[in-house]
Amino acid sequence: MSVAGAVPGVPAAAAPGLLARLWLFVRPTGLVKCIALVVFGGLTVAHLLTFAWLQHERATLSRSMMAAYLAADVAASMAILERVPAAERPSWLPKLARQNYAYVLRPAAKGEGVAVVHSLRSDFIVATLAKGVGRQRVRGSWSADTGDDPLRFEIELELGDGTPLTLAFDHPPSGISVGTASVLVLQMLVLGLATWAAVRLATRPLERLAQAADDLTLERPVPLLEESGCDELARAARAFNTMQRRLAAHVAERTQILAAVSHDLRTPIARMRLRAELPDSPATREKLLADLAEMQALVEDGLAYARSSQAPTEPLQQVDVAALIDSLAGDYHDAGQAVEAPQLPPLVWPTRAQTLRRLLGNLLDNALKFAGAASIEVEAVAQGLSIRVLDRGPGIPDDQLQAVMLPFARLEPSRSRETGGVGLGLAIARQLAQSLGGELRLANREGGGLLAELLLPPQPR
Repeated sequence: MSVAGAVPGVPAAAAPGLLARLWLFVRPTGLVKCIALVVFGGLTVAHLLTFAWLQHERATLSRSMMAAYLAADVAASMAILERVPAAERPSWLPKLARQNYAYVLRPAAKGEGVAVVHSLRSDFIVATLAKGVGRQRVRGSWSADTGDDPLRFEIELELGDGTPLTLAFDHPPSGISVGTASVLVLQMLVLGLATWAAVRLATRPLERLAQAADDLTLERPVPLLEESGCDELARAARAFNTMQRRLAAHVAERTQILAAVSHDLRTPIARMRLRAELPDSPATREKLLADLAEMQALVEDGLAYARSSQAPTEPLQQVDVAALIDSLAGDYHDAGQAVEAPQLPPLVWPTRAQTLRRLLGNLLDNALKFAGAASIEVEAVAQGLSIRVLDRGPGIPDDQLQAVMLPFARLEPSRSRETGGVGLGLAIARQLAQSLGGELRLANREGGGLLAELLLPPQPR
């Protein structure tokens, strides 16, 4: 299919595509481009106005110098032609010619279709010659052709013996020379580079601030921003660092309170357990002991959650994940639990061994509780290392997959530990995954059951 009006040999979409790509590059989508375009645009306009004014002043000065030179040169040339014999005058004409005008021993071209020239340039030259050689010897100016080009014209003069002498003017040098154009382009490049460097220097602290805001998390410490640069940006960095310290202090205080309360509850629970042994009624004693066991489990879960929300203190190390999973599965086998793990070759990965073991144990306990059996799969993917815990239990409604990882979130409305626990298991698992720099994902399996995937990055922070 051909496109009407297309240029032969050039694809029809080439020009629009190039313009579109150029616009996508320069359009002001970010703060850097917006400021750079405003500054560069303003400086460019000011620079071009200054350049245009200098060119105008240069043209005015050149015209004044030409007036002084032209009158004297034409007068001298006419004097030479008047003093040589008439037969020798044609041989002198090439010697007297200049770059922009020449002499012709004939009347000016005045015929049908030839108009009298009246332009600033022609009138200025006629007036200049009239002062230099006398008004009576300048008969007027006419266009040299019928093209109505005011830059090409002839001025008819008269020698002392009455011989007509035509001064034929050609186009003067116009426009900007190659050297001037090169300097102008170089100036614009320097101006553009200076503008871009200045804007980048001014906005780089803002980029660092935005990156620090994106990286801000309560699971691990984030390096403080450098409080340098101009006063406003340094003040913003100080405010961000202060906010980060306050958040860290608030989380630490919350965690400390939760840990302290959970710890202090152990003593009265122990006393209550001892007193529960005293009642004579076995049924009453059994109920009291069951309540105390539930309270004890709640305290232990609270302590585990408080520890998991703190910044990790375990150092990073190269861990053989295959050996760790095999050892964990062996522990469950020894306890009579149905956990299947693949036989993997050594798989070394940078992580925290004890934290990873706690996390996988938490996921396996959750799967065994609701499904009675679980399996583990390990796979290296583009994003890192994927460790999946799978079961064939009842699964989780799709609209609750994110909510169940919140603290104290339960799908079962009762508060009985036998039917659902206290709702901290998956919350602890997510905290541990974040402390490893990874991500915990939940999904329902085809055919029933739950998939809990832990994605570990190649290099945890």
